[in-house]
Amino acid sequence: MPVPRRGQTSLSWFKAGICGNPPKEQLTSKAPTTLRMSVNGTKQSSSADKQEFVGFFTQIVRDLTEDDLQHLEIGEAIVRLKEVVEYTTPGGKNHRGLTVLAAYRELAGPELQKSGNLQCVLTVGWCIELLQAFFLVADDIMDYSVMRRGKPCWYKKDGVGLNAINDSFLLEACIYRLLKKYCRQQPYYLNLLELFLQTTYRTELGQSLDIFTAVPGKVDFSLFTDQRYKAIVKYKTAFYSFYLPVAAAMYMAGIEGEEEHEHAKAILLEMGEFFQIQDDFLDCYGDPTVTGKIGTDIQDNKCSWLVVEALKRVSPEQRQTLEENYGCDDAEKISRVKQLYDDLNMRTVYLAYEEQSYSNLQQLIETHAKTLSKNIFRSLAALIYKRQK
Repeated sequence: MPVPRRGQTSLSWFKAGICGNPPKEQLTSKAPTTLRMSVNGTKQSSSADKQEFVGFFTQIVRDLTEDDLQHLEIGEAIVRLKEVVEYTTPGGKNHRGLTVLAAYRELAGPELQKSGNLQCVLTVGWCIELLQAFFLVADDIMDYSVMRRGKPCWYKKDGVGLNAINDSFLLEACIYRLLKKYCRQQPYYLNLLELFLQTTYRTELGQSLDIFTAVPGKVDFSLFTDQRYKAIVKYKTAFYSFYLPVAAAMYMAGIEGEEEHEHAKAILLEMGEFFQIQDDFLDCYGDPTVTGKIGTDIQDNKCSWLVVEALKRVSPEQRQTLEENYGCDDAEKISRVKQLYDDLNMRTVYLAYEEQSYSNLQQLIETHAKTLSKNIFRSLAALIYKRQK
């Protein structure tokens, strides 16, 4: 398939206001606009892509369950699958799935409206959301988490428990059923399969690094280094949250060159690190009514950005306080760690990092996005800048 010409539309849904206001740099003439052109040439609101994406979820559930719900042998298991998918997959910000749609629109322009293309793009977006659900269901069990997206974690529901492990496997399997149904006849099918498989492998390696570093009941701050932290973030978060959706859109738009993908990766992995550091900050300082989850990094002995940075700044007495209280599921000890963070002015340290990191991202975009649409990367950066959840 020839490479479609780059579209002139904007990544409008990023301006929906779900993650705070865009920085001043995004309000120049180069910034994405709040409107895009629809099929018939009329203007649509910035929420149009999100509405279209969310509306397609009903079809995703139907594709995964409808044919087998009455099956004599597996019907009961399909009923459970439907419940799992509907409970764990929607309800998030959907930024990974929406990125596929927005990036493909930017890269392919009118090609999006050709027969079957929109359905393929929406499906791939939901496949990434299913991958996210698979990771989160398993991660919540490993971290003993309580809340996810404002409701009990799946394994915490009555009658679920550790059966959630098999449910997470089902969520992963759904990805490849959907890709086969919608994309098998497309020239990019093999690239998508390899991309999803490789990304899953990398993410699971990152989870392994996280587990090895955060041993329950055994705090070893010698492991809490910048190098280890960056490795965890790169593999556990950045590949699937940022590179995967943009790379998928690139393959679907016929952009297969290794050089183009390496340039995109250079930007997006850095963006993923920025995103995870925000997550670490919000785990401690975020409002659970906004984030939808209760932070547990301190009691879970996580190699969080906050503790890695704190260790660079502590006095010998403060380090001892950390060693005595970090990694303990005790409200008073958690409070002492948070007080230590306050004493070290970690809020201020984070805000300074956020500004510097955003500036670095802009420079990376200028350097590496010369043959790609800079608008894709600028809009992603604007999406996560100053986010509160």
